[in-house]
Amino acid sequence: MKNIAALSEFLLQLDALKSVNRRTYINGGERVENSAEHSWHLAMACWAFAEYLQDDFDVLKLIKLALIHDLGEIGAGDTFLYSADRGDAHVEERKCVEELASDPGNPLGMLVDLWDEQENGTSKEARLLKVIDRLLPFLHNISSEGRAWRDNGICKSQVLKMHQFIELEYPEIHQWFLSKLEHAVEQGWLREG
Repeated sequence: MKNIAALSEFLLQLDALKSVNRRTYINGGERVENSAEHSWHLAMACWAFAEYLQDDFDVLKLIKLALIHDLGEIGAGDTFLYSADRGDAHVEERKCVEELASDPGNPLGMLVDLWDEQENGTSKEARLLKVIDRLLPFLHNISSEGRAWRDNGICKSQVLKMHQFIELEYPEIHQWFLSKLEHAVEQGWLREG
């Protein structure tokens, strides 16, 4: 019973990810998503893309990476993609992941190692995760007519810069991204600049 009680407390700590709001609006733009919703959506999207790309991904590992990639936000909060503070966000996030990993109720081995792997992009699974992690908020901006971009004064050059790495990893995805980006500018959802 003691072990189940400790595990239950650990699970409640993980539940705190539901309280971390992002700046990305859900499909249609009715409200912002939280980081737990994003992590679930990312895990599903990574699985779907792994099947679509028909490569030899370790899908279980990919899903684990997706589910833990934002755990550090429980302590550090979400850092907006276009924030000037983005470069150091991983330091505080990693501290939080270390605390979660050392919790007496945590039965999940390799939590810190997996978090480091997704953060550093050291595997093909982690690289796919990074691409899809950028793609989903972009997709949400398209579906909400650029609401988060407009709310935060984001321009085309900023979006291009933060998504440029996709071209090296998956040119087909990057081409799709570029066509949607141009559409967003044409529609006035994203300003030139």
